[in-house]
Amino acid sequence: MPKTFWKGAISFGLVVIPVSMSVAIRERPLRFSYLHKKDLVKPNQVLHCPEDDEYFSIKDTVRGYEYAKGQYVVMTDKDFEKVPLKTTRSIDLQAFVGAEEIDPIFFFDTHYLEPRPMGEKPFQLLREAMIKTGKIAVAKVTFARKEHLACLRPHGAGLSLHSMRYPAEIMPPPEVMPLKTELTKAELTMAESLINSMVQPFDPGQYRDEYREALQKIIDAKVKGRKPAPTQPPPAEEDTVDLMAALEASLAKAKTGVAGKG
Repeated sequence: MPKTFWKGAISFGLVVIPVSMSVAIRERPLRFSYLHKKDLVKPNQVLHCPEDDEYFSIKDTVRGYEYAKGQYVVMTDKDFEKVPLKTTRSIDLQAFVGAEEIDPIFFFDTHYLEPRPMGEKPFQLLREAMIKTGKIAVAKVTFARKEHLACLRPHGAGLSLHSMRYPAEIMPPPEVMPLKTELTKAELTMAESLINSMVQPFDPGQYRDEYREALQKIIDAKVKGRKPAPTQPPPAEEDTVDLMAALEASLAKAKTGVAGKG
């Protein structure tokens, strides 16, 4: 059960919808530690002040903002609580747009929203209205000491909130020189056929992290004192010399149901 980390309300015009927010993403990395090579002991991590040559603990630290070289102003929890933004306790809906209008490059995190007591009817009303109109909401909300740009959309029986990056946080794409090669009609037709042969409904359940699984097998073998099973090296990358031949071979492979499996 996801744990609630934020409580507030959705501000929908003059309608206030009490909601709670929980994390929707659970990362599952295999975690490794740096060890002393000599005896495989995990080192202590210490904080040291070069000014007075003292070692100290995390409880003796404060949060500082460097406003000039080597000059800091200390910020406390109460300072952050004083930030005069209504989005501190409100998901402020700014506009409604088509989902296709937002480039996926803006998204970076997802949270679940559910109604709190007295908020069920307006919550359901907002969700159903977005489904009927085919629109999603652009919103602003503050948590984790940052005002996030976000979008709100129907998700299952509830709503999900997707944190978004501001335009200033996105780097411009690299400059690509104009392509000088020309495509033939036959090549384009074959490429379209290959794409169409691989079209299928999106089923996230059929995809898995194969690198993580393979790495876990190597770890398990080493824990048991066995040598990891030998693996076949990936095929060497080669330039496609005969594009049509490669397309035809790919299309034939796709039709057998081999291609496109994750």
